[in-house]
Amino acid sequence: MTARKPHGRHAAEFKEQALLKAKQRGTQTVKAVAEELNMSPGTLQRWLNEARATASAQPAQEVPLEGSSHTWSPAQRLQALQESFALSGPALHAWCRQRGLFEHQLTQWRHAFCTPAAGESRETKLALRELQTKHEQLQRELRRKERALAEAAALLVLQKKFQALLGDEDK
Repeated sequence: MTARKPHGRHAAEFKEQALLKAKQRGTQTVKAVAEELNMSPGTLQRWLNEARATASAQPAQEVPLEGSSHTWSPAQRLQALQESFALSGPALHAWCRQRGLFEHQLTQWRHAFCTPAAGESRETKLALRELQTKHEQLQRELRRKERALAEAAALLVLQKKFQALLGDEDK
């Protein structure tokens, strides 16, 4: 089997492996991955764009990240958070530029998804109140026991001192 295809410079297996490596690059830039594979960054970027276009043309679970990010649905925002999760630094900035986002938007969305809703259920509030009451009771009991322990320790010290004084008088 040859490394070259009749209509392209790279074999299909190489292209598949390069795309897989580029999609799982983490914090690496596309350029760094391309240099590692000894190929043109433009070619790798074109392959990634083609793969995205093909994936969006096929019915998939992923929601396309199109249009203004201000009008994105919660599903689209979650999709963006999933895609950008492992990225940082220049790779994250490049990803955001591609989609017309700012890093602070991702931070806001992550915060919104990770914090509980403002309209907590009544049961949740009651359970929280019960836990707070129990916590306060346990804190009071702990303070009481600490005072009792300190008092017992002081009595032991006084008892030893008293016995030492009485022992000196007997001699």
